[in-house]
Amino acid sequence: MARLTTLLRDDAMLQICDHGDGLAVVFQHGLGGGEAQVAQAFPPGPGLRRITLECRGHGASGLGSRRPFSLEMFADDVVAAADEAGLDGFVAGGISMGAAIALRLACRLPDRVAGLLLVRPAWIFDCAPVNLRPIAEVARLILGHGPDKARAIFAQSETAARLQREAPDNLASLFGYFDRPDAAPFAQVLADIAADSPGVSARDAAGLGIPTLVIGNAMDAVHPLSAAHMLAAAIPGATFAEIHPKALDSVRHFAELQAEITTFLHTCSNSRSLVPS
Repeated sequence: MARLTTLLRDDAMLQICDHGDGLAVVFQHGLGGGEAQVAQAFPPGPGLRRITLECRGHGASGLGSRRPFSLEMFADDVVAAADEAGLDGFVAGGISMGAAIALRLACRLPDRVAGLLLVRPAWIFDCAPVNLRPIAEVARLILGHGPDKARAIFAQSETAARLQREAPDNLASLFGYFDRPDAAPFAQVLADIAADSPGVSARDAAGLGIPTLVIGNAMDAVHPLSAAHMLAAAIPGATFAEIHPKALDSVRHFAELQAEITTFLHTCSNSRSLVPS
């Protein structure tokens, strides 16, 4: 069972999910995701302690009143959660937005982050990457028209037609943003985060000296395989793994994802430098 705790940041009450015991892994969800998304991706089993902070507006965490939302804000909240959990050192990882947060943590906290796990990254180094334009489009429509009318407009858009052909899994996720009970206020999170960057440079990435695994898959317009390749090439000694597209077979996708994560973390747990102090 997860150990659930809360953390007050500014005026936002955030939920921390703490599972298991062993090698500490701070593993973050994607934009619009939460603990459920992470639980589906992260391998179960002994020897691992997985900590996930549900970022502002995600899962059971409140939005708070501080604006704008940013990856820096979310990353600072994650550091506070790691402090709250008593972690001196940990492996940092995440999916999509969570991968961007993990990359920032690795570059900003070299004395604490002992390994890096990037799953389906959406960002490399720049602000507002082209692949996140569909999310920005959804956010603009919701903010301008409200969720119901915005959904109808988007369903007839060129973007929706293209994604239906090229990346149907991405399209399903985008429609999910319209269907959230908090779609209107959450649209500001979408707009702010899609326009942001991890706040690190290629030079920062080149300075990393920790075990790193970057995982990507094809048929994913929001998380292009090229982004995973480029990040793996930018980080010295990083391992790249391509897994089966979720759009074709989600069961196989998650089985392969968990297997890759398990192998990587097993290597980490066998390295003294990766045992949290």
